[in-house]
Amino acid sequence: MGTSRTIEGHAGQQAVAAMLQQGTDVMFTLNGGHIWPLYDAARDQGMRVIDTRHEQTAAFAAEAWAKLTRTPGFAALTAGPGITNGVSAITSMWFNGSPVVVMGGRAPEARWGAGSLQEFDHVPVVQSITKSAATVKDPTQAAAAVQAAASLAMSPHRGPTFLDFPLDVFGPSTGELADLADGTGRGAAPDPDEVATLAGLIAAAERPAFIVGSDVYWDGAWPELQAAVEHLRVPCFFNGLGRGTMPARHELSFLRTRGLLKQRADLVVVLGTPLDFRLGFGRFGNAQVAHVVDSDAQRAAHVSVPTVAGDSAAVLRALADHAGPRADHEAWIAELRAAEEAGRAADAELLGADTAPIKPSRIYGELGKRLADDAVVICDGGDFASYAGKFVEVQQPGCWLDTGPYGCLGNGLGYATAARVARPDSQVVVLLGDGAAGFSLMDVDSLVRHRLPVVMVVGNNGMWGLEKHPMQAIYGWDMACDLQPECRYDQVVTALGGGGELVTDPSEIGPALDRAFASGVPYLVNVVTDPTDVYPRSSNLA
Repeated sequence: MGTSRTIEGHAGQQAVAAMLQQGTDVMFTLNGGHIWPLYDAARDQGMRVIDTRHEQTAAFAAEAWAKLTRTPGFAALTAGPGITNGVSAITSMWFNGSPVVVMGGRAPEARWGAGSLQEFDHVPVVQSITKSAATVKDPTQAAAAVQAAASLAMSPHRGPTFLDFPLDVFGPSTGELADLADGTGRGAAPDPDEVATLAGLIAAAERPAFIVGSDVYWDGAWPELQAAVEHLRVPCFFNGLGRGTMPARHELSFLRTRGLLKQRADLVVVLGTPLDFRLGFGRFGNAQVAHVVDSDAQRAAHVSVPTVAGDSAAVLRALADHAGPRADHEAWIAELRAAEEAGRAADAELLGADTAPIKPSRIYGELGKRLADDAVVICDGGDFASYAGKFVEVQQPGCWLDTGPYGCLGNGLGYATAARVARPDSQVVVLLGDGAAGFSLMDVDSLVRHRLPVVMVVGNNGMWGLEKHPMQAIYGWDMACDLQPECRYDQVVTALGGGGELVTDPSEIGPALDRAFASGVPYLVNVVTDPTDVYPRSSNLA
């Protein structure tokens, strides 16, 4: 039988103790009276509190904390508008499979229906975008409720959970916090027959490939991934948090040859990411497609493919252990490698482009020279961030944070806040489109107040580039796509206590980045880019 410890004080003390038990020692929040008991508990128990200027930023920061530490994120949002302000970020967590416990304040239960300040039933609002959503009404059960919410968030398929606390539930109380059960957060063992089917497909394929997604990272399966692909000799492509699960410089890692993959592969095994619009809805030319998911609920419903459900590490170990003859893949690997190097040579011209107006690719050419292997790169944008997906080479796990399939802008400053807290010794770089910059730039104030230096780079083309060019192509005109040309986002940052500069000459990009990394403050490099330079789109939206 497990043991437990008694938590004295109030329900906030129980809630914070339960999060600390999970290894989560930072709360992201925006102050509101309904959640003061959580702050009281954090102060008593040594939990760090990082406050932001918008609840969306706080929630995104909690998500990034989860992504970077593989422990539950913790967002504390006050009642009513505090929670509704966080809904877009919570939805993004849902689509990303990010384990975050969102705790909300709530009007007093004893006066419910009388019209208390911000009296609003949040649970129905967030039920469809969380794994569980509930109101804690028994103060003695707060620790148990938070522990259950955190454990559920961490269980495959991962995702956010929500609890709100009526103000009167935060009164004096005592609760029990049970010890954590062994194996929390691990997926189920895969079905041996499903593994055998997949292993047989890999053995028979002449031109197989893996596409590695976020669940491989969440399962901590990058050692098993590398061992399996080296043993099986299967080339790998990556998306989401899958980027960095193998170094980009590894001989079996590929970045620039997805077109050849679609044309030539005879088997594509998608590991730990949905068969959604980013992956052609599971269609790769004439290739057989197989799918590895972390839980039965993630099996694709729109396409019938061989599927294995279970813990990624266990699946990869089983594939590597599968005995029997296999087709030789070396000619296929050599073909991909030759195409990769040809693509790299072609990219070199773009990365070094010395034209004015500045090509976005030149920014990435200068940035790539300066990024350490453990740099955390954050994408917040559409067109400008798309270049990052092509040109940024990720070498370590947990070093690439993008918006994910929900495509919600405004994640950048929240992600950066958590990244600097979680990785104090690593470079933190936020790549912002000028449209995306408008969502969260005020939270530079939060970075300044909490002394969290990060480097921000804005690709400033004066438009919603992801919309303007397609609208022109489809309609012959565009609408609601133009932004202020050469807007001085750098001056916004300096006004808030950071640093920044405007760059209009490609030769100044590198020196500006050097000044940003050396500044020791939040620093924005505002690069005016060519408005006619368009990232070539290949994904289907619908």
